[in-house]
Amino acid sequence: MFTGIGLSEAKARETLRNGALSALLRRAVLQAQSALGPALDKATGTLLYNAAARLRDPKHLGFLVGYIARREILTDLQLSAALEYVRNHPLEPLDAADFEQACGVGVCITPEQIEEAVEAVISNHRAELLAERYHFNMGLLMGEARSRLRWADGKTIKNEVDLQEVGTETRSLLEQLRGEALKFHKPGENYKTEGYVVTPNTMALLKQHLAITGGQVRTRFPPEPNGILHIGHAKAINFNFGYAKANGGVCFLRYDDTNPEKEEEKYFTAIRDMVEWLGYQPYAVTHASDYFDQLYTWALELIRRGQAYVCHQKVEEIKGHNPPPSPWRDRPVEESLLLFEDMRKGKFGEGEATLRMKLVMEDGKMDPVAYRVKFTPHHRTGDKWCIYPTYDYTHCLCDSIEHITHSLCTKEFQARRSSYFWLCNALDVYCPVQWEYGRLNLLYTVVSKRKIIRLVETGAVRDWDDPRLFTLTALRRRGFPPEAINNFCARVGVTVAQATMEPHLLEACAREVLNEQAPRAMAVLEPLKVTITNFPAPKALEVLVPNFPADESRGFHKVPFQPTLYIEETDFREEMDKGYKRLAPGQPVGLRHTGYVIAVQNVIKDASGRVMELEVTCTKSDMAEKPKAFIHWVSEPLACEVRLYERLFLHKNPEDPSEVPGGFLSDLNPDSLRVVPNALVDSSVLSARPFDKFQFERLGYFSVDPDSKEGKMVFNRTVTLKEDPGKA
Repeated sequence: MFTGIGLSEAKARETLRNGALSALLRRAVLQAQSALGPALDKATGTLLYNAAARLRDPKHLGFLVGYIARREILTDLQLSAALEYVRNHPLEPLDAADFEQACGVGVCITPEQIEEAVEAVISNHRAELLAERYHFNMGLLMGEARSRLRWADGKTIKNEVDLQEVGTETRSLLEQLRGEALKFHKPGENYKTEGYVVTPNTMALLKQHLAITGGQVRTRFPPEPNGILHIGHAKAINFNFGYAKANGGVCFLRYDDTNPEKEEEKYFTAIRDMVEWLGYQPYAVTHASDYFDQLYTWALELIRRGQAYVCHQKVEEIKGHNPPPSPWRDRPVEESLLLFEDMRKGKFGEGEATLRMKLVMEDGKMDPVAYRVKFTPHHRTGDKWCIYPTYDYTHCLCDSIEHITHSLCTKEFQARRSSYFWLCNALDVYCPVQWEYGRLNLLYTVVSKRKIIRLVETGAVRDWDDPRLFTLTALRRRGFPPEAINNFCARVGVTVAQATMEPHLLEACAREVLNEQAPRAMAVLEPLKVTITNFPAPKALEVLVPNFPADESRGFHKVPFQPTLYIEETDFREEMDKGYKRLAPGQPVGLRHTGYVIAVQNVIKDASGRVMELEVTCTKSDMAEKPKAFIHWVSEPLACEVRLYERLFLHKNPEDPSEVPGGFLSDLNPDSLRVVPNALVDSSVLSARPFDKFQFERLGYFSVDPDSKEGKMVFNRTVTLKEDPGKA
């Protein structure tokens, strides 16, 4: 029951050891389940646990649980206020109205209120924020914003602080990577790095290295060509290529193609495309397989030096933390040389023999495998090899061959740093320095190849480039500019700690770039026909629309304006609510860019009473009272399909069993894609090509999808505008 409400296994067991708490929590869960059904979400479970654990007087438990079950207490902030109220009223019956006021029940804080409060707080501290960019206490902003809006959700405030902080000055990635910024060693000074192993040959090897490189910084981006790159790889690309660029160096694109059964040509092509799309040009494109002959020669040398041996333990025997030591560890060198040759000649089946190195790694893993048997043709070397080197063996030696100065990799490879140094030194070859940085993860998504394949197989997404995914090809298809992705990586910063970010930060970076790059156009998603009965000209007029209203020097485009036009269905109401500012009988609106105001004369409906058409009159703006709102419209439009995307998953961590017990496929958002088949867009976009981007006024930023064909364009919504498009 307790793990079912989101407690971890350990927390559930710890709770069970406390009999009083267990009894209260069980009571609370059963009461909530009777109101909400057997499946309780993690947020509700957390509130129930905190209520049971922090409530001093159990007689009020049912009262509090009722509010939680009715979704009237939704945050820990409200629960804390509720618990304090109960503590302060120990004797009398609780006054529901007084209690609700004290706990913020029914208080609705709008996104606009949060935005305004955060804007005011940031404005008060802008000077300090810019001066102390990376050292400013962001908790101060959070605290001030919360004091203005007591019942606002803390996470929503934090998101808004993050969003608005994007607008303050962020150091470029190159600035973060240049010179002394990272405290990395200078080329040729590898030995100054903590943990670097110096041998009698080190200084001579470094001297040779400097003679070859001229003291130039050299990095490499080494992806496996067995899948599509995702947002996490964008940080790796920016870090490796960016560090080289910032310091006048070069970066290799090296495919780690040592798993022939998983590699396909399409992945090689897509990886290079994405590197270049992000704005980087490799100094050279290389493959681990380019060096297979040299790697094999070095493996023989490693055996001769008594540092490697052929082993016959099965994979399952050497898995795990404490596998038994190999009984073949001390077999004679000559025997291992002969057996390794037999492996190369195909005399052993897959899994019958491996070549292992004699070392213990930081994580306790003993004698990692250097070569294994695989009877799979290689896409580049064909049938030449039936033994293939592993990452642990290949990686550092390829770095050595290419004279890499800084081998930059994610934090999980830290446990392999000692084996990296050990292998280069065991063979007396130039030894680069491995530096680790934190991975970049994104919430509300999955990026593992296996899970994306499951999403494709089950029809949850179309392919690797489905715009709801966070692969780089998917982001490109959705319309994210490469500059936005690079800016996002700069915004995350070059951290050693793992960074797990909200998608809205990436979206904010996209808006910033698209606002400068995407010309304006007008589109209507749910068209309502409007006929101007007193159109001021005998034929259509041409209206000039600025491509970028904030900078009219960047040009204009023409759109036709004629008696028949279309507006958004939601921009008209027959009956006005308080605060409604758009078109209604008795309430005119301006038509953007035309210089005219329209007023409803007649509402035409079908037999079911649905509004089908409006007949209106128009008046020049300078002759009419200033309208409360201006709306967009289209005339002589092009038909198009528009695809509106939301998050693919409902929970932040769809792979976390405590958050999503049914697995990530059970967490799919049924509303992640809405297709609008009969939208209309103005004719200025007619010549647009796939991936061209526009801001559709009042609707958001959109990109032309490759599915577009003559007569029917398809647009993907990249991101909404920051303002609520429904707000007048």
